[in-house]
Amino acid sequence: MSHAIHRVTQFDIVGPYTLQAAISAVHARAPTAAATAWSQIVGLYDVLARVEPSPVVELNRAVAVAMCDGPETGLELIDAILARGELADYSLAHAARADLCRRLGRNAEARASYQRALALTRQEPERQFLERRLAELKK
Repeated sequence: MSHAIHRVTQFDIVGPYTLQAAISAVHARAPTAAATAWSQIVGLYDVLARVEPSPVVELNRAVAVAMCDGPETGLELIDAILARGELADYSLAHAARADLCRRLGRNAEARASYQRALALTRQEPERQFLERRLAELKK
């Protein structure tokens, strides 16, 4: 059991907010994304998925798995979620997929996923970020 999971389970009630706070704390302790204790975050998402299962929790876990075990593993998880259709209209699922495809050098797939994410995005800052990523693939 990871240190973060052990600490969370010391509370009388382990609910979704406690687990989300623990995930945030692991992120906050890391000076960089690369230095993040991704295995602890995966473990916390495992617990959160049991306490409050949802496709978004699965997606967040898949991203953490990608950071821990590599983009191919995370991409397999995201593709399985998308194949079920639960997050087909969720821009962040397509953006996450695009990023993992980009990291794997699968630029055609990355472009298609960025374009799908853009079609679903309503927030201007998010739109600008996705447009920059898409433009980087064309270089």
